[in-house]
Amino acid sequence: MAISGTQQRVDVTEAAASLVRELTVQHGPLMFHQSGGCCDGSAPMCFPVGMFLIGEGDVLLGNLDVGLADSVEVYMSQSQFEYWKYTHLTIDVVPGRGAGFSVEGPTGMRFLIRSRMLDDAELAYFGLATPAS
Repeated sequence: MAISGTQQRVDVTEAAASLVRELTVQHGPLMFHQSGGCCDGSAPMCFPVGMFLIGEGDVLLGNLDVGLADSVEVYMSQSQFEYWKYTHLTIDVVPGRGAGFSVEGPTGMRFLIRSRMLDDAELAYFGLATPAS
């Protein structure tokens, strides 16, 4: 479900997009912040817009098209981004206990990140050199 015509650092599976649509009905517009390892490991945390304050130290990874009027923004801290800048992230959902602070917690599902290295075209698009082996 990536936005066509642009390179994205982040994407969403249809299953995760479906849960985001359901949660939007309950909580209003949502956003994600990729956790840096505290509390819930490296889970993508989903919050109502405005409930998690984005600061100058956060990087916008992209906007997810989940089939709603507005896209869903995905952020990560700048310091964590330095470690993940060569990585494409996909937000997925699996059965299990959701993160303590993330809105999917009570649903019996939890968001998780699937990752892969950026391909050569994506590296070029983002102005990154191929990482040294």
